Amino acid sequence: MKTCLSRNVEWLMLNGCMRGLLAAFVMVHLSAPVNAAELRFGGAIPHEVEMIYERGLTWLASKQSDEGGWPGGNDGPGVNGICVMAFLASGDDPNFGKYARNIRRGVRSILKSQQDSGYFPHSMYHHGFAMLALSEAYGAVDEALLWEGEKPARTISQALDLAIRLSGTSQGNNRWGGWRYSPEARDADTSVTGAMLMGLLAARNAGLKVSDEVLEAALEYMRRSTGKDGSVAYSGGFGGMGDSMNRSAIATLVAAVAKKKDTSEYKATLEHIHTRLDHQEGHYKEYFRYYMAQALFQGDYEAWQKWNAATVRTLSETQADDGGFGDAYQTGMSLLAVALNYRFLPIYER
Repeated sequence: MKTCLSRNVEWLMLNGCMRGLLAAFVMVHLSAPVNAAELRFGGAIPHEVEMIYERGLTWLASKQSDEGGWPGGNDGPGVNGICVMAFLASGDDPNFGKYARNIRRGVRSILKSQQDSGYFPHSMYHHGFAMLALSEAYGAVDEALLWEGEKPARTISQALDLAIRLSGTSQGNNRWGGWRYSPEARDADTSVTGAMLMGLLAARNAGLKVSDEVLEAALEYMRRSTGKDGSVAYSGGFGGMGDSMNRSAIATLVAAVAKKKDTSEYKATLEHIHTRLDHQEGHYKEYFRYYMAQALFQGDYEAWQKWNAATVRTLSETQADDGGFGDAYQTGMSLLAVALNYRFLPIYER
């Protein structure tokens, strides 16, 4: 686990010198051996990615409200977290960088939205993504600068502790070991559970105390929901029953981040997505790209390179003239789908 101090030092190193090193690396051919430096830092950032990203961040900055959130049909702390992560993911300094105030305002909006129970409304999707964003900001954001004269709601670590506690209580409400839309839900599904697991795993990686029992119960639910062919059920806790690439990508990612790559279920879901790189998602395409990029990067770097190149082409062709990809959720998720070219967020570490 990383302490707050070590995460601050790492962030400063990355912004002070590592970003310069990124430009110095040369992209290797897909057939070349993959070395540790390439996995950690990548190669020179493709011009197309820089263009997509800068235009997208400009759009997000222009759409942020005075309160720090991003209004729209999917607005809430989870979407605000996605947008905050989009800024952080390209290495923008949250304290003194070009978009520092946008990042800090976004973090403040997430903190102020939290209920006394620890819940980030309006659903456990929002709760999971808010935890993920705060975990990635923890140790990078200087909290002495965060509130800019406002009365602090609570610190990032206090908010995460409350959110983690709420997550465990919510999980105890159902017999499956996962989560559904509300904290009081008596059932679970693999999509919400995946979002919650990523938030909790990120919090644990940031040094927060997360119960092993809570994590193992949720991971077991994901394993039980996975069929031998790598397909993952939506709900019910029984493997197979559906060919959703979204759910297989989510299951691959959470197993990889949880260090469960030796399981047969992980190998099956990775194979399931690896052999379908040309899949086009008709619905929830931003959600799909977000999870697919991370799952492939964690499981098969060469497959991720191919996937990334195709995704960059698609986003280059579909980005609007103003830099957006629709609403804030769609724009934030689209940027995060190519953010692995930068590799600044701790959750992206392999």
